[in-house]
Amino acid sequence: MLLPREFIEYLVRQLVQRLSPAVFEVTDPAVAASLIQSIVIEEMETEDRLNDEVREILSQYSEYMRREGVSYQEMFRRIKNKMLQERKVVRASGRDTGDAMKLSRDKVTDISHKIVSSMRKSRDFRLRRDHNDVRLEIVRTFTEILTVEEKADRNARAKVHSMKREITEGTEEYSLLHKRYYAEELKKLGIDFNA
Repeated sequence: MLLPREFIEYLVRQLVQRLSPAVFEVTDPAVAASLIQSIVIEEMETEDRLNDEVREILSQYSEYMRREGVSYQEMFRRIKNKMLQERKVVRASGRDTGDAMKLSRDKVTDISHKIVSSMRKSRDFRLRRDHNDVRLEIVRTFTEILTVEEKADRNARAKVHSMKREITEGTEEYSLLHKRYYAEELKKLGIDFNA
């Protein structure tokens, strides 16, 4: 998943805390957060499942790609783009679309539409503003928090890359170091998953 589950939980709690009761009212903040969290996680998992499908397709053509000299990354990108288009799925990765954040602006907008739609159907929410104004506040809040997360991720990656010994991205050692530095950087920036 592009974002760790702990960060998604934090993001959703912050969204409910910052926007309630000024933008929308909730009967129970925990229930509201749970509803929003399920939407965000489902959106992240949709792209994960799509990536798995693309990998499965490419595994069937590995011999062809090797014989023809076709790049795995290029084929992965082409097949994924075609599947995204066919299934009308908004690309989640911001880095693939040129956005500075991990999550693309288009994906944040798509998620905001789904959240507001669910809020309007749920008895646990009461919108205090026009539904588009609520959606724009959700986008603004998501973007603020994701910008801080991106800074923490960038700083953690820089720390791992600055080590004397080169540590290859994708290895278990890299993942462990990145996770530790990522948590440290988030705390420096005021993000505590337990808050």
